[in-house]
Amino acid sequence: MFSARSVKRSSFVFFLVPEFSMIAFSMAIEPLRLANRMLGEEFYTWRLASVDGQPVQASNSVAIAVDGSLADERQKLSGAARPDMVLVCSGINVETYDIKSVLGWLREEHKRGVAIGGLCTGAHILALAGLLANRRCAIHWENIPGFSERFPLAEAFADLYEIDGDIYTCAGGTAALDMMLHLIGEHHDASLVNRICEMALTDRVRNSQDRQRRPLRARLGIQNTKVLAIIEAMEANLAEPVSLIDIAAQVGLSRRQIERLFRQEMGRSPARYYLEIRLDRARHLLLQSSLPVVEVAVACGFVSASHFSKCYRELYHRSPQQERASRKQLLSAA
Repeated sequence: MFSARSVKRSSFVFFLVPEFSMIAFSMAIEPLRLANRMLGEEFYTWRLASVDGQPVQASNSVAIAVDGSLADERQKLSGAARPDMVLVCSGINVETYDIKSVLGWLREEHKRGVAIGGLCTGAHILALAGLLANRRCAIHWENIPGFSERFPLAEAFADLYEIDGDIYTCAGGTAALDMMLHLIGEHHDASLVNRICEMALTDRVRNSQDRQRRPLRARLGIQNTKVLAIIEAMEANLAEPVSLIDIAAQVGLSRRQIERLFRQEMGRSPARYYLEIRLDRARHLLLQSSLPVVEVAVACGFVSASHFSKCYRELYHRSPQQERASRKQLLSAA
């Protein structure tokens, strides 16, 4: 396990799951390589593994060769070959991944004192293995709705990364770089981290709780602080929508003023915008979870499945059932 200012050499196993995120994987492994280069010795070692020992195709269709299979890793549960950390690398369609032997192996490694981590959507697999109950974790913002519904005991946050004891999770993308630099910083001084940042052409290590998504102001391209405050209130109340009158009272505007501002800034009424972001959350739940349609409707603030289906069809030109069916067809054909 990792400890602050540890001087022991550290080894990693990167377990690759089909359709894993290449950017998260490379952002996690490259800081280790750069650290070794700066140190002039192999302080960090790593190996890649897959279920069957065969190459694994990332979500960008590039296949990566591995060093061994799950069976090979099980033979290394004791002795010097045991890693200090296992990092599960996954990406899209993680909701379909449920291989019992992998989940059992992760539990075994954890019981033997190996730190366990997840990159991008890796938290989903760690939760399946029962390692995230009452633990803080990070997962890509796009997967939070479905993840939170499926694993209510896991404390999911839209942070860049989370470290809860010996469980390490990051949201993927460039957040993997920040998490690994944090780990390297625990073993060495800040000067090494700064040198790695210079080599990687990044100007700083972001804090674990830095936001994943760009601020609303930048994401939506609007500057009006009142409109931004209204949208924040909407996004914070998707399961139980608040009335426009209540929102108006919060921001100190009349309903008529809010209507006018939204027409000017967003090109639609506030009620329409509120509906669209609730339907967007519903779409994520339909694609990322096995919740019945009626439960998806309730989770997104709709009083009936029929009203939900009507609104969904109007926006996406297909019913919730058709959305889920097309997703299954796409996965079965892959």
